[in-house]
Amino acid sequence: MSSPRPARGILDTSTVILLPRMVDATALPPEPLITAVTLAELSVGPLVARGDAERAARQAHLQQAEADFDPLPFDAAAARAFGRVAASLRRSGRKASARSYDGMIAATALANKLPLYTCNPGDFNHIDGLEVVAVPHPAESGR
Repeated sequence: MSSPRPARGILDTSTVILLPRMVDATALPPEPLITAVTLAELSVGPLVARGDAERAARQAHLQQAEADFDPLPFDAAAARAFGRVAASLRRSGRKASARSYDGMIAATALANKLPLYTCNPGDFNHIDGLEVVAVPHPAESGR
């Protein structure tokens, strides 16, 4: 018997980007949350886009995320949890700085005692205490 799905969970940035293409909403938590770090990461997109169409699409995605979510902050508790995340990654041979956004999102999940839902679970390997829930990538479901 599997354990019940948590009522709340944090979506990582890649999952937020893929939300419009998701085919199985039951793979997500009933109350999806994002972090301020995800908004920061999404804010970079329009500024580094290579063309007007890409810039407009990324801006629309950012604005949709801002409208749909009230992000969890990267606060003092998350900052302390980031130390644990960085230490976990270092012990596993991975550089925490290489995926600093992911590390900060993971730290926010740990600080809030919430699972992290992601289409890229490998990005969060070797982080002690983090509950990672793999979300099927839309490309793998034929969409």
